[in-house]
Amino acid sequence: GEVCNMINKKYNEFLPSMQSAEDLVSQVDGLSSNIDLLKAGIENEVQRDLNVAVADFTELKQQLERDTLVLSILKKLQEFDTAIKEYNTALLEKKYVAAAQQLEKARNSLKMLESRKGFELKILKALGTELTVQTQNMLYHLGEEWQTLAVWKLPPSKESSSLESAMHSELHLRTVPSKEEEIAGPPVASVLQAFAVLGELHAKLKIFGQLLLKYILKPLISYPSLQPFTEEQSDVFILRFKSTEPNLDHSSPMEVFDKIKLIFEVLHKYLLNVPLEQPVEDKKECRVTLAELLGDMIWEELSDCLIQNCLVNSIPTNSSKLEQYIEVIKSTEEFEKALKNMQFLKGDTTDLLKYARNVNSHFANKKCQDVIVAARNLMTSEIHNTVKITPDSGVALPRLPDPGAGDHLKMQTTSKLLHNDMVNLENKTKLSQYTFSLPTCRISSSVEKLMELAYQTLLEATASTDQCCIQLFYCVRNIFQLFYDVVPTYHKENLQKLPQLAAIHHNNCMYIAHHLLTLGHQFRYRLTNILCDGAATFVDLVPGFRRLGMECFLAQMRVQKGEILERLSSARNFSNMDDEENYCAANKAIRQVLHQLKRLGKVWQDVLPVNVYCKAMGTLLNTALSEIVTRIAALEDISAEDADRLYSLCRTMVEEGPQVFTPLPEDDKNKKYQEEVPVYVQKWMTFKELMIILQANLQEIVDQWADGKGPLAAEFSAAEVKSLIRALFQNTERRAAALAKIK
Repeated sequence: GEVCNMINKKYNEFLPSMQSAEDLVSQVDGLSSNIDLLKAGIENEVQRDLNVAVADFTELKQQLERDTLVLSILKKLQEFDTAIKEYNTALLEKKYVAAAQQLEKARNSLKMLESRKGFELKILKALGTELTVQTQNMLYHLGEEWQTLAVWKLPPSKESSSLESAMHSELHLRTVPSKEEEIAGPPVASVLQAFAVLGELHAKLKIFGQLLLKYILKPLISYPSLQPFTEEQSDVFILRFKSTEPNLDHSSPMEVFDKIKLIFEVLHKYLLNVPLEQPVEDKKECRVTLAELLGDMIWEELSDCLIQNCLVNSIPTNSSKLEQYIEVIKSTEEFEKALKNMQFLKGDTTDLLKYARNVNSHFANKKCQDVIVAARNLMTSEIHNTVKITPDSGVALPRLPDPGAGDHLKMQTTSKLLHNDMVNLENKTKLSQYTFSLPTCRISSSVEKLMELAYQTLLEATASTDQCCIQLFYCVRNIFQLFYDVVPTYHKENLQKLPQLAAIHHNNCMYIAHHLLTLGHQFRYRLTNILCDGAATFVDLVPGFRRLGMECFLAQMRVQKGEILERLSSARNFSNMDDEENYCAANKAIRQVLHQLKRLGKVWQDVLPVNVYCKAMGTLLNTALSEIVTRIAALEDISAEDADRLYSLCRTMVEEGPQVFTPLPEDDKNKKYQEEVPVYVQKWMTFKELMIILQANLQEIVDQWADGKGPLAAEFSAAEVKSLIRALFQNTERRAAALAKIK
């Protein structure tokens, strides 16, 4: 044929003495007998005469080696030629495996030729090119065949992965060879085995595996509503999807396993139950099938996807459902067994099964993760949505089924638990029922929910296996550590800027600290047995939370104090009040301070516990009064008119100061606290004495001093009183006499 001519042409170019392949054969035979003669010659000569010249012997030996080499090369060229001829014949008859094997033979001959050093034939390059061309030709034919065997009908690429696009994906598998091919055995087998012989199977299967994952297996795991359905026509098997109404967001592992099993069964039946190499007589057992190859390529990704999108969601979130999980483990085992029978899987217990069997630990991990996520969401939600708590409010809890007899505590709500504890204490040690209770105040509703979450998780812990119980206990501790770290940083700016939020945060911390005192106590029966050092407690966290609340609130107090002093600094030192402009400035400063206090009194109203409220407002009013006293006591000259005006400024403070105390929304209830202002404002009496001095004559001042025993002496030192007398009165005998009495 053509190939023959081509090779002849090349032989003619490079070895003119050889006319044709037939000549070649006869010359090879001639050479063979030549060589035999030579061999005999050497041996006979040597036998007959050992003194033959070494030179002759060496020459003959080299000629022999040369001839042997030429002969072996010609033999290989002949093999190459024959292989290419037979390959062509087989390819025409679509005997793909045979054709591929002939190509491999030709390739081996060529390899041998190339390995001969010192004998670089130019013809080798031409033969190499020929082989490459024929291999590509064969791969092209096989590719065409493969494309008719497994046909993908895919949606346009822009809809990458959605339920929609999955609905448009189909896989068609050809089942019967068309008439003229029946001689070649099952078409699938021969095409795939030929790929294997040529070393191209891996690449082909890899692409197939990726399409299978992307368009069939993964969508089946991700979309519960997808159902695979199959249709068998005369010569083709079609696999496509229909969509049903899903009953749940996630399908159960059992359903998913069944769908995936169906896909593998179809592939196994129509495509992959093919041994990779032609059968060898004595080695029936060790044949690798395509299924195994494909399994190797996609199992890891498939099993990850099953774990992440199917098993993870099936892990129960409360301990009562753990019992039923046995089913899932069973069906995972069956799924693996089925895949092993079809040879997609080899080896034992895969990650998938390990994951399912390890459900207890996943349950705890999932529970902890859910709890921490929920807690973090609560911590980053708004602080200012509040709920009111009163001394008798506990934490509401759902009733959980009692996991162990005898421990009836769990059935009650925690407020009741707390209450019983208090009553017992009361009987023994006469502590008030409110020793452990919180004063009425407002806390963030998110913090109340956080506390409920902690209680629920601990209840769940007491109903769980030991390992899980320990994990959940530490998870609850983590919630509180997280609060301690997250809240002050996350809400930092608002806590500095907004006095109301600082107050709520203060309450939140005190509320948490309060619950931490008794939190471990309610669950001690169950927890202490497991946590061997009896560490089932949260008491160690209490001081930290109290400090956290205090520090934040004190920082806010410092800001407010700073603003009061800032406003009073514009009062021109309260000097020369007879000057209209100075008086206006001082009056404005005092109005602003009162306004600031009134606003604070409003934003903290009904938020802070009453006693904290009164202390805080008292401290701030005290800051203002104390500053005014210091400024006035430092004046060197106070005219009569100055004194009157200073008095009226002070009277404003004394009359309106107490009115900023409005701890409760009901006005009539605030009177009591306004009357108690002297209790909360340290400098209140000092301020009142200063007002008396501003209005008094010398004799009245001396009487108020009363030899250092009067009310004036209780508030001012002798030096301060003398300084005020010098500022208020002119230098007269009477003044000198009065000054002498102050000592």
